[in-house]
Amino acid sequence: MGLCLGRLKRRGTRDPLFLTGVSLSPDWPVYEESLIKLSVYDVKDKSHQTSSFLGSASFSVADLLKSKDQQLSLSLRTADDSAAVGTVVVCRLKMGEIEDGEVDHIAADTHQKCTLVCESGTTNDKDNGPLMNAVFKNPVCKVYRFQTVDSKLMLVREQMAECTLSFSIPMQLLGLFIQEDSCRIQDLNDLGELSPHWDNLRRDVITRYSQLIKTYQDTLAELEKLTGPAFKPSCSKAQKYLEFIPINLHTQRMRVTCPRKTDSFYDVITVGAPAAHFQGFKNGGLQKLLSRYEAEKKSYSTAYQCIYYSPENTAKAREILSTVAQLQPLICGLADRLLLATQQRSSHTLRDALKSLAEKTEQFVHALKDELVKSALLALHAARPGYVSKSQMSSQPEAHSTPTQNQSQILNPNQTPEPDAVVCNNVAGSQSPPKRENPPPPKRQDIPHHKEYDEEEWDRVWANVAKSLNCVIAMVDRLQEQDNNKQESTPDQALADVITSHNPATDWRDQLSPLVVALKDCVSEVAERASKSMTFVLLQKASCSTPYGLQLQQRRDTVFSQALAALACGFVMRLYAGIEDKGFLRQLHSVGVVAQFESLLSTYSEEIGMLEDMEVGISDLQRVTFRITEAASDDPTNLQPTVTGRRDHYTVEVPLPLQAFQTLPDELRQGKLLQVIPVLFNVGINEQQTIAERFGDISLQERINQRNFDILEAYYKSLSTKVPLECLPCFQTQADVKELLETLGQNVVTKKRKNVEILWLAGAICRRLNGIRFTSCKSAKDRTSMSVTLEQCALLRDEHQLHKDYFVRALDCMRSSRLAQGEGAQWDDPEAGSVANHKPASRHFYPIALLLVSSHLLVVWLILSLVFLLAKYQ
Repeated sequence: MGLCLGRLKRRGTRDPLFLTGVSLSPDWPVYEESLIKLSVYDVKDKSHQTSSFLGSASFSVADLLKSKDQQLSLSLRTADDSAAVGTVVVCRLKMGEIEDGEVDHIAADTHQKCTLVCESGTTNDKDNGPLMNAVFKNPVCKVYRFQTVDSKLMLVREQMAECTLSFSIPMQLLGLFIQEDSCRIQDLNDLGELSPHWDNLRRDVITRYSQLIKTYQDTLAELEKLTGPAFKPSCSKAQKYLEFIPINLHTQRMRVTCPRKTDSFYDVITVGAPAAHFQGFKNGGLQKLLSRYEAEKKSYSTAYQCIYYSPENTAKAREILSTVAQLQPLICGLADRLLLATQQRSSHTLRDALKSLAEKTEQFVHALKDELVKSALLALHAARPGYVSKSQMSSQPEAHSTPTQNQSQILNPNQTPEPDAVVCNNVAGSQSPPKRENPPPPKRQDIPHHKEYDEEEWDRVWANVAKSLNCVIAMVDRLQEQDNNKQESTPDQALADVITSHNPATDWRDQLSPLVVALKDCVSEVAERASKSMTFVLLQKASCSTPYGLQLQQRRDTVFSQALAALACGFVMRLYAGIEDKGFLRQLHSVGVVAQFESLLSTYSEEIGMLEDMEVGISDLQRVTFRITEAASDDPTNLQPTVTGRRDHYTVEVPLPLQAFQTLPDELRQGKLLQVIPVLFNVGINEQQTIAERFGDISLQERINQRNFDILEAYYKSLSTKVPLECLPCFQTQADVKELLETLGQNVVTKKRKNVEILWLAGAICRRLNGIRFTSCKSAKDRTSMSVTLEQCALLRDEHQLHKDYFVRALDCMRSSRLAQGEGAQWDDPEAGSVANHKPASRHFYPIALLLVSSHLLVVWLILSLVFLLAKYQ
């Protein structure tokens, strides 16, 4: 039950109408004989909580229920009951679902002034079950009733909540960063003895990694001390120990109940733009810094005498390291499982174990069939002290001169020789080669030859894995043939010596064990060599990045941490909402789900750096997959998502209670990795964007929108071929997704100022594709709230027949309630604009909202504001 307080008339006011609501929770013992007292105050300054008492009125619940239309008109009396100061109208409002055929009416003069608002202290069971409450905390609700085109009323419940993942995901990532960098230091130490030059570079890299680890450890220690709200306010965005935490991460859900219709809900995640605010944007954001870094890295490789590897090769090196670390223990475990199956003497179990072992071993061999491994092994061999000594012994005194491109090409044969990609292995501890005028050309014996290192040795070692696997397969086939008393077939000539050396009468395990041990030894040897060679490749990258390479890595970690926390929050909310939607679950494990980030940042001043950070952070989310697991129990601590992996790939595991987990499709219950396709669309809407479009450069925004449109279009093509369109949600507006995509593509290439149609179309496509919606600006407050409320009212109009005369009133109502919630926290925020001057909030917010309609209105507003200020101070 709720109470609506309306038509509060007070003498001396031009606008005597005020509306508010109070919900009576079922936990409160309210009976017919209960008395309710209303006290009315005139709030002078809400930020300082200064107000004056106007009057009060009392009534009983029985009087309200028995009155005509369950509505009372009460006289508002002063404290001494000496005079009437106004009138207050109280009516009953049902807080539950609307009954079929129910048509509620509110006084016509009330509707003409404002839309009904009720502050709800209670939460909806549909949106706040045990599963939701484990991750989403401190919900704040608003309830509205709006009139539809057929003069009926729809019930709209708006709920905002904090998310525990705002802190838990970044803290887990920090732990993984520390673990990964510690392992990298150990890998560098495991490279063995290197020449003095390379050893000095290795020590320098280890020192810098140690400093980065210490920084992350301090940050993690500070985060573990924090208590309080589960989000970072915008006023803390530049604090060092909170730089990994997303800004103002909240969930927004609008649930709509209409007569004779099923409830509908619309979710959006609001978050500040993922960016390194603490490090600042003086030199730009990640996109610009990374481009500059790659352009200058070749010259750094010359100065620090390293081998230059392209970004593609360094990424491939990380991938190979990750594959080796994952597959080697898996192959050893499957090999032991094969031996265990021999004890059961079950042909079916033995065949299954062999199939799994063969698949993973073939995957392992295929991953290492790369020329990068071979060239890196040669480069590592050339960095050994013995190799250098051999060159020095066979060389003339001029061997200490700068090596030629031939040396660099031998050490890195897959790289295109370039003048600035120079390598020197004959320098003992110096950071730069001594300069000589007109150095004589090196003699032939000064250049390392392939005969000093047998390149075919790696091919033999690598091929031994496949040969060992073939031996195991042949032995299993033979054992099964013997067990089935079938005629022995003549073994392959290449394996005859190996197979005939075993006594057929011995036990299966005794015959198979030597071959399995040989396979494991071959895999271990190949893994060790490949890991060392790829570690040496990463050593070159780290050595070349001495000026600010690790600082860039820290910036990228910071931005990625914020982006992943937001993505995990959105994925969990979308999964919980669609846990019973078979079509969505099928789409989820077939092609994944799209995550659409809507950005309202301008391409002017420091927001350019924020957008460049955000672009890289959202793009890095492509390295993230999700997996649904069964929770150990229904305890909230066991329902928290966890993160595993390395920087090249992370997996977020989302646990579900047993009852919910058992209803999932087999693919999800078996732990299939789920893809999330992140896309980013940006359209600046503030006054800074006006300056950028008239006098600046918006090519960054255009490139981002075009690139992400291509990703979204490719996802839709994959979806349409693998998932029936019946799995997608239905909307009242019968707009085909393909048509929306075509329109979006046209808008992306159209030169139009503040083309917010791009955001509208991208949001509509996302909802029709069962996607996850995100809205961001600098702090996820002003521009974000304007966008979210406008989208919500548009959904009410298009999908739920909101009366056109009430669209603006509904928009005003939602925005005024949001300002009332967050007004106190906006006084000192630069983004709050005129709010910081303690002016009425609407004077600041409405012009920004109008930017969504036309940029010309902003110019008019700026001129009028200037005239007003000049008149005021004259």
